[in-house]
Amino acid sequence: MDRGFYLILGAQFLSALADNALFIAALALLRESAAPEWHQSMLLWSFTVSYVVLAPFAGAFADALHKGQVMMLCNGIKILGCIGMLVGAPPILAYALVGFGAAAYSPAKYGLITEYLPHEKLVAANGWLEGATVTAIIFGTVIGGALIGDRMSVLIADWGLELGHADWLSAAQFAVLCVLLVYFAAAWVNLYIPRLNVQLKPLRAAPTALIREFIHCVARLWRDPQGQLSLAVTTLFWGAGATMRLVVINWAVLWLSFSMEQATRLVAIVAFGTAFGAVLAGRYVPLKRAFAVLPAGVAMGVLVIAMQFVNQTWLAALLMFIVGGLAGFFVVPLNAMLQHRGHLLMGAGHSIAVQNFNENLGILVMVGAHALLVSHFSKALPADAPAVVAQQFAGGVPPMAVIITGFGLFVALTMIWITRRYRRGLRAGIMHD
Repeated sequence: MDRGFYLILGAQFLSALADNALFIAALALLRESAAPEWHQSMLLWSFTVSYVVLAPFAGAFADALHKGQVMMLCNGIKILGCIGMLVGAPPILAYALVGFGAAAYSPAKYGLITEYLPHEKLVAANGWLEGATVTAIIFGTVIGGALIGDRMSVLIADWGLELGHADWLSAAQFAVLCVLLVYFAAAWVNLYIPRLNVQLKPLRAAPTALIREFIHCVARLWRDPQGQLSLAVTTLFWGAGATMRLVVINWAVLWLSFSMEQATRLVAIVAFGTAFGAVLAGRYVPLKRAFAVLPAGVAMGVLVIAMQFVNQTWLAALLMFIVGGLAGFFVVPLNAMLQHRGHLLMGAGHSIAVQNFNENLGILVMVGAHALLVSHFSKALPADAPAVVAQQFAGGVPPMAVIITGFGLFVALTMIWITRRYRRGLRAGIMHD
């Protein structure tokens, strides 16, 4: 890998770091305003909806310009969303604007990797890219948690007293301000991303033509045997991963009596495990063996169910690391396979847009289901978490156990179905190992 690749990697890392720290800051803003608990899920839902709505246009936009330019423009949109939070816009709407920028950023990021490197390096490159993304999730989550923590609140209050304004900024507002600086750093790195000598595809003026073309691309990738299974797995992974973040936060607060800051550290451990699994896959799983990792997805779903039987901190951390490791190990090779097949069938930008559409549709469905369950089971998260747990068990099956078990079973059974489809394809000769 050369300097240009690492510049792409650095820009992605900083942008993802800011996205994830901003998510924690936005959660804190919701808590400061005493918003209902299910608004947490809707915060993530609002970020994701742009990926689905803009999917017919994002890929074509990424292929019409040099992808480094697209990444720069998208960072500018994220900066506007961040400023919106600072000036008092509703966190859900402001984070939706950030999601709007991220929706066009993703096809450019992955498309640039596909254009920049030969296909035999795609698994390794995806291992680096996913590893950097998940590392950004780790540090973004931890930094976001630290910025909204009690220590930072006291420090900000002390600064306010020195300035003569004790309530000049809340911890959440200060966190948003810090995230804004990270977005500016990502934009600066984007300036140095190499411009490749690739043929650009003119953007069609008629939206209906873009939508028809996108529908054709979606159908074409789903009809391809290898593309179909890869797309099914990555759709499940991202839907489950987004939901997992919310499940872990609620589980840590209710089950383990963690504070919000401590709960974000547990989310970071999941992400750290995912990065570790991604690096292992990038090193040891070649593209032609991508589908050999499918059983890891089944194991991940089973271990998720085991969360409800854990009540010790060290065991919870170990379990989250293993779950994350399995997730990273099975998604990276299949993500590379999907990019390879999509690049051959329709071009890098269009392929990534199709992938984003399906994966984020999965996120919308799963996060939406989580929001409905949380809204049904508990209207707000009381401060006395142990009492809540006791109250839940007093009523029979605890609501958190229903959510965890249903989530884990869905992941495991879906991966079993995908594995059986793959093996039938091998026997029929339409799939290679």
